Amino acid sequence: MPGCGSYRMKRAGIHNPYWDSLGGGERYTAAFVKLLLDQSWQVDILWPKDISASIKDRFGIDVSAAKFMSRSNYPLSTIPYSLLFWVSDGSLPTSLAKITIVHFQFPLAGIGGKSLPNLIKSRLYKFVANSQLTKETVDHEFGVSCQVIYPPIDTSLFKTAKKQNLIIYIGRFSHLTQLKNHSVLIDTFYRLHSKIPGWKLILAGGTSVGTTVSTISNLKDQARGLPIEFVLDPDFKTIRDLCSRAKIFWSASGFTPTGSTPALKTEHFGITVVEAMAAGAVPVITNLGGHKEIVEPGHSGFLWDNLAELQSFTVRLISDSDLANRLSQAAIVRSKIFDISQFNQKFAKFI
Repeated sequence: MPGCGSYRMKRAGIHNPYWDSLGGGERYTAAFVKLLLDQSWQVDILWPKDISASIKDRFGIDVSAAKFMSRSNYPLSTIPYSLLFWVSDGSLPTSLAKITIVHFQFPLAGIGGKSLPNLIKSRLYKFVANSQLTKETVDHEFGVSCQVIYPPIDTSLFKTAKKQNLIIYIGRFSHLTQLKNHSVLIDTFYRLHSKIPGWKLILAGGTSVGTTVSTISNLKDQARGLPIEFVLDPDFKTIRDLCSRAKIFWSASGFTPTGSTPALKTEHFGITVVEAMAAGAVPVITNLGGHKEIVEPGHSGFLWDNLAELQSFTVRLISDSDLANRLSQAAIVRSKIFDISQFNQKFAKFI
């Protein structure tokens, strides 16, 4: 009942232009929404259809209590909001919200970040990046100082099961932004499989945006005759299962033969790397981008610079069970620094 002493619920607006991809940035945003909901915020997700079921299926995050708003129902301004969370595509909002948090998930450069309107806005808002890699680029581009808050991984949900002779890679099949390089992994497995009999490679990932029928068809043709399995659009339960059974996690993200890859084309962090580590899979991943912030080389996994190293590190792990077990345990410990509890604590200080 309205009146003196009545409680007014805090209201937040959430802008993310990439919900249709349901990638790492969308998991990040969903986790932030869940944090607000758990703190009794009213949350408006500025997206024209309710995709809460898809978010829960893909990420295991329940945001069904949030309100999805079609464009015709968007507030005319940010005035109704105590908080605006804006996932940037290179733009900054015009916001009158009490708190405006601009989140960068891409290391964007050369986009006029220091224009006069942006310089004015940058003095009023708070800026968050998903990795040191992203921070360094965005800070320089916009003249700001982003706080790094790593993507949230609920490490408690990832358990070690009976390990199998299994190598996995989990990542979108599109190449819209990063070079995921599934074909590089297939070719490497082709070169290795006679030396590692009984081992299997599983390539899992989303196909929602930027993936054509020919993309998958060409990869399957390349893998024909090899013990390689494709898992398309896995739900969260399937991802957890793959991580629990795998001994090794591969990634060739950002790799080019020349060794010169723009930051935007590398992995900006590597959520699935951490998930696999939390379940005891040892990462053997490119020494590029956000990967370098996750793995301690030789202690909690391996970072490789060329395909010969990818092969040699893999063979070492397979042939030396003591080494594999030691790195597996270290990977589990290392994953904890990226746990969702850290994400929640840092964002709680913002809001």
